[in-house]
Amino acid sequence: MAERKITINRAPVMTLWATVVAERLGYDEEAALSLGKAVAGLNAQSKGRRLGIFGATAGSAKEGSAKEARKKRTKAEPEFIMLLGRPVPTLETRRGLRAAIEGKAIEPAPVRKYLEGKFGEHLDEVRAAMQALARAYEPQALQARAFALYEQFRPAVAPGKQGWGAAGELDLGLLRQLAKHPA
Repeated sequence: MAERKITINRAPVMTLWATVVAERLGYDEEAALSLGKAVAGLNAQSKGRRLGIFGATAGSAKEGSAKEARKKRTKAEPEFIMLLGRPVPTLETRRGLRAAIEGKAIEPAPVRKYLEGKFGEHLDEVRAAMQALARAYEPQALQARAFALYEQFRPAVAPGKQGWGAAGELDLGLLRQLAKHPA
């Protein structure tokens, strides 16, 4: 029987993989979904800047009133956790840990809906294959290798700007093979 290949772009694949890795590292599903979306977004921003699709972010402070400056100083500073080799800003909310972008928590419900929309009927099968791969590693080893693993199974797309947002094939057979033969 031939293994299934799913045509999809990289962003939802990275979001789901980062979610699965976060769960394997001990985060609950809600926090993991939030973290997964943040990792994919941060990587997309970084790649977009590298390709010249997005402008560089301003590194200097903006001018503003003293009142605005005080607000910024009293705002809770995010804690950072490492996921797929990237520091992710987080906040503790009433509902638990959430990734935070520009000080705003990423809620899990829209992330879940995003993954359901992108993967459709294949979501459970892809998630199961990714979970098997994540379980093939002890959490500390997975933390160290998660991005390198992603680079092995991510959908292949054209290099540079031509590949930006393009779909490629996610090979579930390759995911399963990586799970059976961890490095």
